[in-house]
Amino acid sequence: MAILERVSTLVRANLNDLIDRAEDPEKMIKQVILDMENQLLQVKTQVAISMADQHLLQKKQTEHEDRAAEWMKKAELAVDKQQDDLARAALERYQSFTRMAETYTRQAADQKLQVDTLRKALAQLDQKLTEARAKSDLLIAQHRRARALGNATDAQLVVGGQGPAAGFDRMEQKVTRAEAVSQAKSTLVAEDVDRRFEAMEKEDEVGRLLDALKARRAGSAQ
Repeated sequence: MAILERVSTLVRANLNDLIDRAEDPEKMIKQVILDMENQLLQVKTQVAISMADQHLLQKKQTEHEDRAAEWMKKAELAVDKQQDDLARAALERYQSFTRMAETYTRQAADQKLQVDTLRKALAQLDQKLTEARAKSDLLIAQHRRARALGNATDAQLVVGGQGPAAGFDRMEQKVTRAEAVSQAKSTLVAEDVDRRFEAMEKEDEVGRLLDALKARRAGSAQ
């Protein structure tokens, strides 16, 4: 039966594995519980129908057994009255009802097996649903803790320069270094201009000293 296959699948389902593979574990476990509840309702309905069929078959079995017993009494009466033709006809009816009673007996036995199987599946599914409900809060809490731990780890990576903000930090360092290099270049240019002016002033001073020295030497020679 398809319903038993579905129940078997749900009963064998490993909640932990399902949650580990799910993108949204909370949604997954809620869906699993919903599926179990829906399937449980269907199994209960099927059990009720199967039990009703079993009772009907047992009733038919009893009715045919009673009719067979009635025809046997009629056959006995016909024999007592030395009515062999009636006795023969009664025995034929007896055989017919007896065969039908045996058929209903077999069907009732098969139906009982089906009812027992369905009731066992119902008990297993009900137990699985109870476990799922009991575990749901725990599993969801575990998932939330794992997610919170993951977020905390991401935050630590950011602080430690290994997260998304690390790129921004490196860019900031690059800009700061570029600014420092530019400033150093400007300083070097300014210092070079100063040195040139200082050199020029020194040349002028040396020139004046040279002219003064020449003038003095010239005066001494006269």
